[in-house]
Amino acid sequence: MGVNLIFKIAAVGILVSVLGQVLKHSGREEQAFLASLAGLILVLFWIVPYIYDLFESIRGLFSL
Repeated sequence: MGVNLIFKIAAVGILVSVLGQVLKHSGREEQAFLASLAGLILVLFWIVPYIYDLFESIRGLFSL
């Protein structure tokens, strides 16, 4: 896992935060919720392979 992934996650967080605030102030709370949900799903797609590798390493460490 590199620093590049951390920067991408931070960028998505900032963009979702700004977009959510703009949408909430314009009275579109539903779209703000969907934007934050889309950001969360995007970040999860980036993170899940690393979590899988972590569990595989732990399983190999304990020989389960």
